[in-house]
Amino acid sequence: MGKEKYPVTPAVRFLKANNVQFETFEYVYEEKGGTKQSALELNVDENLVIKTLIFSADGMTICVLMHGDMEVSTKELARQLNVKVIVPSEEKTAFNNTGYKFGGTSPFGTRKMLPIYIESSILSNEIVYINGGKQGFLLGINPEVIKTLLGAEEVNVGIKK
Repeated sequence: MGKEKYPVTPAVRFLKANNVQFETFEYVYEEKGGTKQSALELNVDENLVIKTLIFSADGMTICVLMHGDMEVSTKELARQLNVKVIVPSEEKTAFNNTGYKFGGTSPFGTRKMLPIYIESSILSNEIVYINGGKQGFLLGINPEVIKTLLGAEEVNVGIKK
């Protein structure tokens, strides 16, 4: 029996080091395809594909995990975090903090430990699909593992697209 072939990214190394079970899914990455494209490729509901979003909150870099078919209300997030301004992070800043390119950002195995916030409704699923640290590479994982392993704080900031 041969070994499974999939990218060994910092995210995969981090999960293996923590004895986390996960499934791997590779697909043809499409620039600007987003979660809609990956959900189609995997034949799953877009709500189960989780975006890893990097923001600047009063100058501090944070990570927010959100359903693929929803957006983050930065106004509500700022209120819940008690900060004044939350804006999407610049690509260079995001890369310097995570080590991942846009479209391939994973919350696992980041260069720097970032505060992580997870939309609370994500936790009601048995499995979600989250980036594995490379464009066109998703991991199927239990969301409770994400919360526990990363110390993610629950927020309610999702708005339907």
